[in-house]
Amino acid sequence: MNAATPRLIHIDDMADPVVTPELAAWREGPDDFPCPMTADEVLARAMAETGLDDFGEDTGFRTRLGVILDALYEDEGLTRGGRVFVLQQAVRAMANRLRVEDLIRRHPEILDVPVEKPIFIAGLPRSGTTHLVNWLSRDDRLDSLTLWESEEPVAGPPLPPGETDPRMARSAAYWGAFGALVPHMTAMHEMAANDIHEDNELLFMDMNCYNWEFSCRLPRWTAHYLAHDRTASYAYERKVLQAIAWQRGRKNGVRWLLKSPQHMENLAAIKAVFPDATMVITHRDPVDVLRSLTTMLGYSDRTRRDPVDPPGLARLWTGRIEKLLRECVAQRDAFGPEQSIDVAFHEYMADQEGMARRIYRLAGLDLPPETEARLLGYLSENPRHAQGKVVYDLEGVFGVDIAALRERFAFYYERFPVKQEN
Repeated sequence: MNAATPRLIHIDDMADPVVTPELAAWREGPDDFPCPMTADEVLARAMAETGLDDFGEDTGFRTRLGVILDALYEDEGLTRGGRVFVLQQAVRAMANRLRVEDLIRRHPEILDVPVEKPIFIAGLPRSGTTHLVNWLSRDDRLDSLTLWESEEPVAGPPLPPGETDPRMARSAAYWGAFGALVPHMTAMHEMAANDIHEDNELLFMDMNCYNWEFSCRLPRWTAHYLAHDRTASYAYERKVLQAIAWQRGRKNGVRWLLKSPQHMENLAAIKAVFPDATMVITHRDPVDVLRSLTTMLGYSDRTRRDPVDPPGLARLWTGRIEKLLRECVAQRDAFGPEQSIDVAFHEYMADQEGMARRIYRLAGLDLPPETEARLLGYLSENPRHAQGKVVYDLEGVFGVDIAALRERFAFYYERFPVKQEN
């Protein structure tokens, strides 16, 4: 079987998952982790784990943490294990913040590390951003974040030569266990510790990352997040990028290649904090995005929800995608044509090499033969649907009216030349 005829994957228990003993245990979560927890208890646990107590300037993260937890406990369909996961993420994020602040206190020169002309990739979930950032990261003139490094950006004590970083080992162990529960995830969005990942993980440390919404249903949190300016949180991300570059020995700075769907709704904040950034925005038919996204989230919901409620998930994410797109339309002019490009998904799929050249010209980068060979190597090593192609059923399983959905997204189709896929 070749890439032209991928293996078709039918997930026939989406609405009523088969619950194995391993899945049941995951839904319950570890007995030794407290649940529920207050915001003060999350902060105290982070301090106990690190032995540190200085979180730096309060940019509003404490308030946001409280809102996240309030919203978390309002999600009635979430299992105990689902709540524990979010609490663990919150503790990890606050521990990371403590470590970042401690590192900068001991090495204030970190704040002198330049962050110049970063390249940001924004776009809807499932619109090709992960493929694009992993592809362009083959250019060794650009620095990106691996999944494991984004999860724990401050290194521990120096390691002996050849020894694996324990941060990488922890990430690989967690995502390996998760992948064993939902093996079809590799065909949709593999979470591999060494792959290039989203920089919005760094926004976790300011409690302003929309990734919370992938793990549970948090309308209270989403409303709070969208009602407040996010510029200070991107300024905190910039500080973390400086710390990572300094740890890599890049004291004169690096050119970052960064990506996240969340950037679509934060274009003005990014322009304020990174005024010389290049912004690459991918655009895909939101109906097709929802086909893919609801299937991916609906499939993984079996690890954290009981019942899973696919129609409720589709309603939630239809509204969330609309909010994201309306923010993108409203803020698109924050970046002018001399610093930004809109990449239509169908054009990108038809001519990936040509699109790369357009992005490179915009970013002021040449494309020497050795770099182009590395980029082409990624394409040949990672054909589309190599792990199989999931069959989606947005209408049947998720109960969505496609015609009504297209009417709802008319404002987006009118603003960007998006091809309606099916």
